[in-house]
Amino acid sequence: MRRFHFLASIAVILLDQLTKWMVDRSITLHDSIVLIPGFLKLTNAQNQGAAFGLFADSTSQWRGPALILFSLIAMCIVTLLLWRNSHQVTWTGVALSLILGGAAGNLWDRMMQGHVVDFLDFYVGSYHWPAFNVADSAIVVGAFVLMGEILFAKAAPAERAAAE
Repeated sequence: MRRFHFLASIAVILLDQLTKWMVDRSITLHDSIVLIPGFLKLTNAQNQGAAFGLFADSTSQWRGPALILFSLIAMCIVTLLLWRNSHQVTWTGVALSLILGGAAGNLWDRMMQGHVVDFLDFYVGSYHWPAFNVADSAIVVGAFVLMGEILFAKAAPAERAAAE
């Protein structure tokens, strides 16, 4: 089953890189294409920081190397967890696969280009969410699935024991 988990991570990386490449080829930097008026645009944005623009305004010379190091450490930890716990397909394994693929997709950009391409640009009225990409989405979805597994899957046996 390890194969499934690592193939899922590779699929995230490929989808992430393909969509970023398409945006880079189709939309000039800082330009947008409105997909759903008042809600969603595709915008070609370069993010020097972390997910959703965190640390993008930092002028520290250590920002890039620190983000690369953090990504490498996180990927090592996730890979180790995935390797040790991927004897069968589980929600935890799927979550870790998404996180690993997303981290690798953004790390690739950061190492090859010095920035990450963000393009999903959601907004409602004056509220505007920072632009993000497929890799960011995979990390966030994976983190929520993992939190759900931790909070709810482990609580079920304890609740059953308390009811008896």
